[in-house]
Amino acid sequence: MRVKVIILAAGQGKRFKAPYPKVLAVFRGKPMVAWVVDAVEKSRVTDRPVVVVGAGAEQVRQALGERCEYVLQEQQLGTGHAVAQCRAALEGKADAVLVLYGDHPLVAVTTVQTITASHERERPAITMATATIPDFREWRVPFGQFGRIIRGSTGDVARTVEVKDATPQELEVREVNPCYFCFDAAWLWAELPKLSNRNRQGEYYLTDLVGQAISEGRRVVAVPIHPEEALGANDPDQLQLLAEVVGE
Repeated sequence: MRVKVIILAAGQGKRFKAPYPKVLAVFRGKPMVAWVVDAVEKSRVTDRPVVVVGAGAEQVRQALGERCEYVLQEQQLGTGHAVAQCRAALEGKADAVLVLYGDHPLVAVTTVQTITASHERERPAITMATATIPDFREWRVPFGQFGRIIRGSTGDVARTVEVKDATPQELEVREVNPCYFCFDAAWLWAELPKLSNRNRQGEYYLTDLVGQAISEGRRVVAVPIHPEEALGANDPDQLQLLAEVVGE
């Protein structure tokens, strides 16, 4: 199975109040996005990952150099829109497309390998990571804002629900959605144009593809990961939390 990896790194990260994009915020001695690229390289599931750049694109290119390919997202219109910008570069070159995030530096090499191996074995429309936590306290507080995974009677993923749309009962669900997805490539390129931006943010969400797959009767496979790997950093406080989680 031919795999391509997309790393989303186009966000400006205004909450960092820094003269560089948030993926270049330093974590454990190097930019957050460099940790993600390291994990992809060490996994050996693909050749050079494709990094989607936007704000501070040249700075990201300088930081990562020839390790990666680059696709420009001129307007930040959501994660679905970002992945769609990669179609010209990737269509026909992969059987599966794994999407990761440049501001999530704790994703492990074994997770990259496990998600792609599961996808190759099961061949669903989507293989997605999920994380299960005991509660939403202490360092796990950020998971309260993650979408929840709703399972059906067979145990398969029936749907995902975002926090703003969840019922009180659904908010009690402790299996959350880190949004690490491996897609059947042909299915992905066919489905991305169907995404709608009719939501509060006016953006095209990659997470909506889960509902599209299930509504079409396509299977969605869930792979459990350690909760720490799902954490990202949108501001200095969250970056400090990552350091605390890894014991620094």
